[in-house]
Amino acid sequence: MATAPTEPLVHLGYAAPRRGVPAPASFRAWVAAALRAVHRRKPAELSIRIVDADEGRALNAAYRGKDYATNVLSFPAELPPGVDLPLIGDLVICAPVVVREAAEQNKPAREHWAHMTVHGVLHLLGYDHIEDADAVRMEALETRILADLGIDDPYLSR
Repeated sequence: MATAPTEPLVHLGYAAPRRGVPAPASFRAWVAAALRAVHRRKPAELSIRIVDADEGRALNAAYRGKDYATNVLSFPAELPPGVDLPLIGDLVICAPVVVREAAEQNKPAREHWAHMTVHGVLHLLGYDHIEDADAVRMEALETRILADLGIDDPYLSR
């Protein structure tokens, strides 16, 4: 008999004002939807840190060599051999970038927060979009997850 998937443990940290940032329950629901979509039935734990533009820029420069704030950074857990913990990694989401992009793309900010959370979780699980074929696969999965959450295709122009 298959067991039901365990709800993910999501730790939220705020290094930016919380105004306009979705509630913790929303982040947990978005993370759970991404995990379900890739049939991950084992426990999962991750941290999400909401940052301002200065911290987003500093982290993007330090870890990716790009001197600007980006929407989401993902840091998959690198556990030593033999350490069996449910940690999948950490996400850093830059609040002002998410809000600005949502406005530029003419979409509700909440939907863009959901998209960036799902996108980041998929990165933690090994998905990437560097190669065209991988991008097509990842975007299709994101679109399906978001549709299951009642959110329109984030890649369509509005």
